[in-house]
Amino acid sequence: MSTQLRRAVASSFLGSLIEYYDFLLYATASAVVFGKVFFADLDPALATVASFGTFTTGYLARPLGGLLFGHFGDRLGRKRMLVLTMTLMGVASFLIGLLPGYDRIGAVAPVGLVLLRVVQGIAVGGEWGGAVLMSAEHARTRRGLWAGFTNAGAPSGMVLSTLVMSGTAAVTSEADFLAWGWRIPFLLSIVLLAVGLFVRSRVEETPAFLAARTEQRRRIPLFTVLRDHPRVLLLGVGVGFAAFVVQATLTTFVLAYGVQHGHPRQEVLNALTLSSACAVAGILLWSALSDRIGRRPVVLAGVVAMAVFGFALFPMVRNGSGLLLVLALVIGQGVIHPMMYGPLAALYSELFDTGNRYTGASLGYQLAGLGAGFAPLIFAELQRANGPSTTPVSWTIAAFCLLSAVCVLALRETHRRELTPEATAPEPVRQEGNRA
Repeated sequence: MSTQLRRAVASSFLGSLIEYYDFLLYATASAVVFGKVFFADLDPALATVASFGTFTTGYLARPLGGLLFGHFGDRLGRKRMLVLTMTLMGVASFLIGLLPGYDRIGAVAPVGLVLLRVVQGIAVGGEWGGAVLMSAEHARTRRGLWAGFTNAGAPSGMVLSTLVMSGTAAVTSEADFLAWGWRIPFLLSIVLLAVGLFVRSRVEETPAFLAARTEQRRRIPLFTVLRDHPRVLLLGVGVGFAAFVVQATLTTFVLAYGVQHGHPRQEVLNALTLSSACAVAGILLWSALSDRIGRRPVVLAGVVAMAVFGFALFPMVRNGSGLLLVLALVIGQGVIHPMMYGPLAALYSELFDTGNRYTGASLGYQLAGLGAGFAPLIFAELQRANGPSTTPVSWTIAAFCLLSAVCVLALRETHRRELTPEATAPEPVRQEGNRA
């Protein structure tokens, strides 16, 4: 492992951890805090829906971030954009920690929350593609594993965010936590930002970009992706969609669902922290396996397993047993979801050429990420309309898994593709005669 690869992997992992600490901290807060702080005048059920609605805006903004930073990342370089995305995320999160609640400034409070969430979405939308490519384009072997460290940053960020949120809740009363305690994890973002920028400054631009940059500046990456790779882009979105629906289900919706069914908030946060830690190992394990047997078999096994497990998840949570709650989250987030999610880092980078890889990978991944933005909102509405039954939610999860399975089967295997500018992209669509 070369020095630059080691630095690139460390930078990508740490950058992803920081970005997702900020982004997923919002998810935790939207489930347990924001409904009471920013939507205090609404019925509790509607306040939960409204809180998840602001959560969704961040995911809606992610494709915009992928387009914006992907364009300039393909033309000016991966490293420059990663410095900008990290700065944008850290500042936005810090400002959320300073934002007054509804009782202080009325309707301005939720509006400000939505605007800052949009900034977060734009930042994380641009971060992922660049971070993955920093590792993938530096790697000569075991690309799935090294790129997988970027995806492992997401649950690592969740572990850190829930630990900080849990620690703050543990040392404050309920009233103090709602009044000011929840702000502390957001304000700490500024410290993480300083550390991340220092690490990222030591990484060099990727060899693949440097070799292709003269040619890249003559093209508009988005037009190239839409003209030359439309089927690949759409199939890539479909492959990742179920993974994001499940991610939001396990880290956001189940969090609120567990509290509603009698689990203490701290117990749910502890279970989420443990399952997120397991997810880090799971992502790296399945990503490494995808280097040996391919991306498609691992992802396909994951979506099939999750389609079945979705029907057991909610009964395990509402049983009331703390042990079953932990088991449900560890199986779902620590074992099955990493199969669907871990190989995506390498897979998306292998679907596109060097001159449009940042744009194509970011756009595909972030459009798929809309599944995570809408899932908690849709599921909250399903519960409001159907009462206590979660069967409609489980069937919805299974339907998204079926969609991803079909898209996985329509793609050719990519794990042996070289990422050098000279390499010719393999036809990734299985149907004979289709060109990407």
